[in-house]
Amino acid sequence: MEEKDTQQILLNCENMESRFALLHNGKLEEYQIERRDNEPRTGDIYLGRIVNLDPLLQAAFVDIGAPKNAFLHFHEMLPGYSDLADKYREETARQQEKNEQKNSRRRKKDAPESENAVREKKVTAADIPHIFKPGMNILVQVVKGPISTKGARVTTDISIPGRFLVLMPNNDHIGLSSKIEGAQERERLRKILEDLKLPEGMGVICRTVGEGRRSTFFKRDLTLLLDYWHGIEEGIKQNRAPKLLYTEPNLIDRTIRDFVTDEIGGIVVDDKDVRKHIIETFRRIGVGRMSGKVIFYNGTKPIFEEYKVSDQLKTVFQREVKLPSGGGICIDETEALIAIDVNTGRGHNGADQPEFILKTNLEAADEIARQLRLRNVGGLVVLDFIDMRSAHDRDELFRYMKKLVKNDRAKTKVLPLSKLGLMEMTRQREQESILDQVYTSCPYCGGRGLVKSVVTMSAEIQRRLNSVLRDRKYRDVESVRVFMHPEVLARLRNEDAVFLRELEEKYKHELSFRADPSLHYEEFRLVDPDTDAELR
Repeated sequence: MEEKDTQQILLNCENMESRFALLHNGKLEEYQIERRDNEPRTGDIYLGRIVNLDPLLQAAFVDIGAPKNAFLHFHEMLPGYSDLADKYREETARQQEKNEQKNSRRRKKDAPESENAVREKKVTAADIPHIFKPGMNILVQVVKGPISTKGARVTTDISIPGRFLVLMPNNDHIGLSSKIEGAQERERLRKILEDLKLPEGMGVICRTVGEGRRSTFFKRDLTLLLDYWHGIEEGIKQNRAPKLLYTEPNLIDRTIRDFVTDEIGGIVVDDKDVRKHIIETFRRIGVGRMSGKVIFYNGTKPIFEEYKVSDQLKTVFQREVKLPSGGGICIDETEALIAIDVNTGRGHNGADQPEFILKTNLEAADEIARQLRLRNVGGLVVLDFIDMRSAHDRDELFRYMKKLVKNDRAKTKVLPLSKLGLMEMTRQREQESILDQVYTSCPYCGGRGLVKSVVTMSAEIQRRLNSVLRDRKYRDVESVRVFMHPEVLARLRNEDAVFLRELEEKYKHELSFRADPSLHYEEFRLVDPDTDAELR
């Protein structure tokens, strides 16, 4: 008998951070962390102030009150300010008409045609500095949070997501999620959306979770979203920039909005107040029947340990991830791209068989799609699968990868295998990766993940001794004591002992060496044992 698929949500609520995990038959599929800080989050809406415009970058920098100014591309400035573009076109038309009347003797009937031609002229990036000026207030929404040294990326194309709808205040488009299938259901939903009482110039998109819902759910959701928008409008009237006017819900509320569907078998939470809040929210949005699925966890073990999530999270931070067939994938994050290499594993008898290679590649594709979601990595991703001679196998792998990323919440595009056997894909990332959230660069290696070898350190110590013993300011020093990491000392006392004796004989100084476990591999100190003064 086939085992029934079960999905489960775990919520770990602590003072410093909250964590979310989505399990599918006990396997971790989604993972998120939220910490209490003042960083702009994706979806936040600000009344910002334009600091400057850079025509070379074709971007404006906007002060939204964050440590770093937000980045606003020129083409993202017009969606919310089409009225300014229209006004600019009209003023340009009138000015051109005046110039033509002044510099030529054209007939008056030609003037309106010239004006219309200019009014129909499309606004380009070159026109942006004439429409927007430094010091102007501008309403923007964060589409990508601050990452590394870069500030947030913003747009004027505002959208406010609800449980069933996404409100678009500056766009009158009516649309449906592409994941809703069935012509009859799409037609039914479109009729419901068209009957909604939307303010002029506004539009909505029906989210996937709206499939099968009655019109009452959409009306209630729209009322809530319009209340949010009216609050934003009131904030704009105050004209106090920079100011946060709307913030994305916290992790708990986003979980209810984005992940809770009828397919979820249970929601396990380790905080009584949060459980109560979830149940009240369910009743408010009309899905009170799901309240029975919310379970309070009060076990002795931490919730993520009890449900074996902690063990699975270890793979999120490992470079190499094992596959069921014995192969593995190696994931390297760089500034330019994410490189993922697929290996068959050593000594496998079927490693040269096409069937085994295809099976391993399909397993790798499955794990790659999962790891991209768990790690929240994005940008350009290059996949180096095991080479396949069969065009049919290559096409099957491509189709399978497209299927796997179809349900990824981040926008993802996959290209077929290239002539070099590489598959390229892009994945949108709206915030820092899990790796960047949890780790910081090593202060010793600077993020290289490498330290100098004991051979290199031995050579550097001998080089420093040569320099110090030759220095005239140390001519009165009779002996030198060197402190270093124990493993470096082991190298000096054994393989390199002959070189140290040569130094002693050459400079007529006594050399002594001491192990200091508190020193890093790449650290050492030269000291005068009589005065304890450090020799530099």
